[in-house]
Parts: sequence; C-alpha cells; structure tokens
Amino acid sequence: MVNKETLNQTALDVLKEVGNIGAGNAATALSKLVKKRLQMKVPSVQIVTFNEMMEMVGGPDESVAAIFLQIEGDLKGNMFFVLPIEQASLFVRQLTGSVKFSFQEPPYSDIALSAFQEMGNIVAGSYLSALSDLLQIQVVPTVPDVGIDMFGAIISYGLLEISKESDYAIVIDTEIIESYSNHQSESPIKGHFFLMPDTDSYRYILTKLGVATK
Repeated sequence: MVNKETLNQTALDVLKEVGNIGAGNAATALSKLVKKRLQMKVPSVQIVTFNEMMEMVGGPDESVAAIFLQIEGDLKGNMFFVLPIEQASLFVRQLTGSVKFSFQEPPYSDIALSAFQEMGNIVAGSYLSALSDLLQIQVVPTVPDVGIDMFGAIISYGLLEISKESDYAIVIDTEIIESYSNHQSESPIKGHFFLMPDTDSYRYILTKLGVATK
C-alpha cells in the first residue's frame, strides 16, 4: 500500500528541491511577463490526504481560482495550481494593468482569463520540468484549463478517477513575492501546487526517489 508514511524525509527534501528549482525558473519567466522582479519560494512540501487537502484551502466551499491540467508520459495523474480569489485577482491586475479587475465580479474578460492561464501554465510547466529533469523521467502536461469556483467543485473533476486507486496528493506550497532593490513586498501571493499521480505513478516517483514500496 502506498501512503504518506511511505515517504521518508530524504524523499521529501528531494521533492522540495524540485519545487525550489521549478519556483526559480517560474519566477524568472513571470518577472518578464509582469515586468517586475519576482521571487518564488517553497516553504514546505508534504503528502496529504484528500480531506487534508480540502482543509488546506479552507474547505470545499472556499472560492478559489485554479489552473488544472493532466499529466501524461512516465507519470500520469492530475495537477492543480490553486490561489485564493483575491490573490489570483491581484496577480491578474499586475499582468493586465486592469486596476479594477476581480475574480469576485463575473463575467471575466478573455484577456484576464488568458493572463491567469498563462501564469498557471508557467508555474506548472516549471515545476513539472524540474521534476522531469531531476528524476530523469518524461512528463508531458496537457493544455491547462482555468476554473473559478468553490474548491470542492473544481477538485472533484481531478478526484473522479484518481480517488478510486489513491488517497493522497503531493503538495508544494508556493509564495510569489515582489522584490525591490533593498527589500521584498510584505504580502506574498500564497498558493498551493497539488500533484495527484495515479497509484502506479506514485510508486514510480517513490522508486526514483529511492524509497522502497510494496
């Protein structure tokens, strides 16, 4: 049985390193996109149950903005990048220059949705590329979709198939920080990167990390 107790601290440290490499690459690309100097940090990486995942976001009824994509290649599963509504709105305002934009006030312009999708595409692509390079595996992401809804409604699509054979997600906490010459902004944009591999892919990741599975 593959469960969160299977992962040892060394494996978690490797996954955190994957997150940090991906975050660094994403920050460089996002900085060019918004024409501001950004940094991204990964405070923690953990394995959580699907119920714990819900709690991390604030519960299934919490409104969020999310990027969703599927993973193919050597790994198969689903991936979400989730931000609170106001944090996502703030980033879209930075991307588009639309100072009054908010995901709390639909309908949303195509430009805003496209900007948020591109932001998620950069973050997800950077993380998955880092995972691919470090573990020497092929990871192929699909074109991402955008969802603005309650977290339970958004995540249910990804859980539909995965939950039949797995109960856990890999969570990479993410902070996006605007940097200035002498200091950093005091209010980072905080989100969660949820990687939900199927059981075979989960075992494959553990094997690549040197963790024995049964």
